[in-house]
Amino acid sequence: MSTVGESSRRLLRATEKTSGKLRKATTSRGATIAAFIIAAIWTIPTFGLFVSSFRQADDIKTSGWWTALSNPSFTFENYTQAFSSGDSLPLSKAFLNSLVITIPAAIVPIILASLAAYAFAWINFKGRNTLFVMVFALQIVPIQMALVPLLQLFSDGVKIGGLYILPGLGVNGLDGAYAKVWIAHTIFALPLAIFMLHNFISEIPEEVIEAARVDGAGHGKIFAQIVLPLSMPAIASFGIFQFLWVWNDLLVATVFTSGGGLPITKALQDLSGTYGQSWELLTAGAFISMIIPLVVFFALQRYFVRGLLAGATKG
Repeated sequence: MSTVGESSRRLLRATEKTSGKLRKATTSRGATIAAFIIAAIWTIPTFGLFVSSFRQADDIKTSGWWTALSNPSFTFENYTQAFSSGDSLPLSKAFLNSLVITIPAAIVPIILASLAAYAFAWINFKGRNTLFVMVFALQIVPIQMALVPLLQLFSDGVKIGGLYILPGLGVNGLDGAYAKVWIAHTIFALPLAIFMLHNFISEIPEEVIEAARVDGAGHGKIFAQIVLPLSMPAIASFGIFQFLWVWNDLLVATVFTSGGGLPITKALQDLSGTYGQSWELLTAGAFISMIIPLVVFFALQRYFVRGLLAGATKG
């Protein structure tokens, strides 16, 4: 596999060299200043929300958040109440529910999509192009149109003329609540995931794949030792998008889960009260819900930027 390793190193060196040229060509002092100004403008509302999350309810209702900078009066009571409030679904329980829902719903589509993308890119089989076009076309199907068929699949299965083509999956009830939302998010994510990873994997130089085949590597070894390491930026990029999408989702989670299995987005909806009179708790709850997405983004930021630059320099 020495030839494969040398080819892979040449590919990485060429990508890094081209990425460096791209950064130099697109970076200037004026662009940097403009980026800082835009970032500051976008940050001001978030900063105001952050300050409000530490203010008392009476202060929030009688004055703007900026007055706290000159006359500070902060408290952690909003966070304490937000984290423990709720009879049937406390924010702490909903926070754990979101973790249980999001982690598998982000990992499973990546595993399936990477395998499918490799097959579409480097395995010749009959009807490959037609099947790929069908997968690509699934992206235009609105999620709302698939909710009822999925619910029917979970409960009754698929039958034509009284003959069961696919039996019910048997995941109804509280014990199967997480399974339903995992399956739903996986199905909704696969078309885009396969399309994105296929575009990246298909751009791997054919010489690298052929060198591995000459050395006796099968599809399993090529996929595990060559394609996956080279595709890690694209996988991490999609992983970030999928994680944030599932973490912030309310529609799919509300349809396929219930009761104590609902995620943090449902708990945030209940925090504000019936008429929005407790929105100081909502500001605290919003920042509690941001902790995990921020950790995921900054942990994978290096791969995310590499994926964007690599995608921009291919071709």
